[in-house]
Amino acid sequence: MGKLLFIFNPYAGKGRIRNKLLDIIEVFAGHGYEVTVYPTKEPGDAVGAAREKGNEYDLVVCSGGDGTLDEVVTGLMGCERKVPVGYIPAGSTNDFGVSLGLPKNMVEAARIAVSGRRFACDIGGFNQDTFVYIAAFGIFTDVSYETPQSYKNVLGHMAYILEGMKRLPGLRTYRMKAVCNGREVEEEFLFGMITNSASVGGFKNITGKYVELNDGLFEVTLIRKPRNPLELNQIMTSLVTENMETDCIIYEKTDRILFESEEKVAWTLDGEYGGEHLVAEIINRPQAIELMVPEEESTI
Repeated sequence: MGKLLFIFNPYAGKGRIRNKLLDIIEVFAGHGYEVTVYPTKEPGDAVGAAREKGNEYDLVVCSGGDGTLDEVVTGLMGCERKVPVGYIPAGSTNDFGVSLGLPKNMVEAARIAVSGRRFACDIGGFNQDTFVYIAAFGIFTDVSYETPQSYKNVLGHMAYILEGMKRLPGLRTYRMKAVCNGREVEEEFLFGMITNSASVGGFKNITGKYVELNDGLFEVTLIRKPRNPLELNQIMTSLVTENMETDCIIYEKTDRILFESEEKVAWTLDGEYGGEHLVAEIINRPQAIELMVPEEESTI
């Protein structure tokens, strides 16, 4: 009999997992697993649980938003052996769950967690930290951790957009030097994101075309400071229509990128606060974690 550690956030996505908890555990037990259940109590809790207990289990399954997955993966990266991870999305937006082709039905996602195929996925290194699918700075990036949980639960990803729109009259930009693919760019940026996902903030295609989660490359999107209202309008239109063809936006694919700034810049990692940094070195750790995904080919 295999051993399964189930880490879940009881408050994610209106706490809807509570009504499905017994069904999910029955799925795990029905596939021959001895199940240990660990509900998280506070931010960062899942990191310690995964790091301290992960080596003892054959499979770790987590449920919550992408932030919960981030914490579990961060913890497991500190384990001695590679433990596969199942994911039951239960947050407001679940960008990475969409990228993995996971269903919204939690019981179906639980079945995939124990009977799907293993997919070796790239993971990001951010200085001494870890992220699963996005590291970002600038406008909108503080929204996810400043927006109240109750607001997220009611409105889903539109909560982030509406909260972000409030900031437009007082746009702040960041003078940064970015070094990537042998090229150096120094400009004032409105926003930047380094991603390994087909969806961000509930929007598909915003990270570029031909996204693959196991190719050893990130998609880099940098939005320059708009020089006039017309350029600002072009940027907003591009974001809303998901048509990113504009001179105001820089795209790159790379396995590493270095950012330097004279003032500390706040970053978000998988939607959670990632600290303020003068230097941010971001590297791709190719196929560093195994995730359980549907047997059939999806968007991966």
